[in-house]
Amino acid sequence: MDWENQPEIVQQAYGYALQGWELAREWLLSPAAWSQFALLVVAYLAAWIVARKLKPLLRGWLTPPESQEHVIARARRFLLLFVPLILPLLAYGLTGIGENITRSVFGSGEVIAFGKRIFLFLAVRILVHRILQDSFLKLLGKYILIPVAAIYALGLLDELSAWLESTVVPLGNMSFDLLWLIKAVIVGGVIFWVGRWSNEQSAGFIEQQKEMRPATRQLAVKAAEIAIFGVAFLVLMNILGISLTSLAVLGGAIGVGLGFGLQKIAANFISGVILLLEGQATVGDYVELDGGEAGTIVKTTARAMILETFDGRWIVVPNEDFITTRVVNYSDAGSANRYEAPFSVSYDTDINLVPKIVEQAVSKLDFVLQEPDGPDCELRAFADSGVEFAVEFWVNGIDDGKNKFTPQVLFTIWNALKEHDIEIPYPQRVLHHKGLPPGA
Repeated sequence: MDWENQPEIVQQAYGYALQGWELAREWLLSPAAWSQFALLVVAYLAAWIVARKLKPLLRGWLTPPESQEHVIARARRFLLLFVPLILPLLAYGLTGIGENITRSVFGSGEVIAFGKRIFLFLAVRILVHRILQDSFLKLLGKYILIPVAAIYALGLLDELSAWLESTVVPLGNMSFDLLWLIKAVIVGGVIFWVGRWSNEQSAGFIEQQKEMRPATRQLAVKAAEIAIFGVAFLVLMNILGISLTSLAVLGGAIGVGLGFGLQKIAANFISGVILLLEGQATVGDYVELDGGEAGTIVKTTARAMILETFDGRWIVVPNEDFITTRVVNYSDAGSANRYEAPFSVSYDTDINLVPKIVEQAVSKLDFVLQEPDGPDCELRAFADSGVEFAVEFWVNGIDDGKNKFTPQVLFTIWNALKEHDIEIPYPQRVLHHKGLPPGA
């Protein structure tokens, strides 16, 4: 076949195939190659025997009791995940020793070096498929780490790196090579994953400090988040060799954007910081805004407060609304609140007896507080159908639909009045007939 008249890519593939065939024939006919292959097999068998003895010992030592949740126990469970790597890493280490021996004796070690790279590839594959649990790290390992390890095992990593480095992508007045871009994606992903993990750990630690006020804890969590990701960004810029002074133009553009299109976002962020500093509304408080939104604050973000209504709906309220509008805060981490239950009795009733009867009945309810004041029954009005009363009572919490304090109080009032034969009237009208018209 005339290879000289074939396309360039076909000629390159044919050239690589010839090189591979020459290398394979050289290995098959070389005593040094067979010696290296024998050492490779011996290294693997030795690693397999050692790993078989070592794995049960490590699992027994690294497995803590299920009841232990302290730092050392969590560290032991974390190290336990890496036990499957013992076999390929041991084989990799023993093969490295064999490579040094063959290079000193025969002056070459390509076969055993290839086997060493294969063991490293197997270790990477086990790491990605059996050890990594985070979805982002698993994705990074599947599409970047494993292909890179496979290319390294074939001995083509240097050639690929040189090609990527020589491929420059222009972007306006800037330019970068593909190798730098890949490094930026990998390093940036890892750094910000570490930042996210650190943020979760610090937030969990801060939330456990129950002696701190809820607002202070929220502020500390947000401050730690900003600090962690700020440091991650600076580290990434330093690793990639980007000078921070070159970001001055970008910072100016962001400032202009804040001045025009991002005013609300900036206002909500600053309002969130003010709310955290003042502590006037924090997680667990039941609030009501001028716009009619009402519910328990279940989460605070940099942009908004999330309220949960008694029927399970979530309302996202911008932080700015808590600063610029009137907000009624019904609670402060479980403070007492006063409510009232209206009722009426018939005009035939001795109304002097009603307050004492109702107050005694309502006082027996376990959720009704005696401090700062016990139940207080008051006469409100002489209405069309009956005499109107209302009993005021204090409870520890919010009558927001979940607790339903008022319905229980009304049931109690009904039963107490019925026991004393006091009639609860219903709407009625009295018509007076003064005679029929003539001829009717």
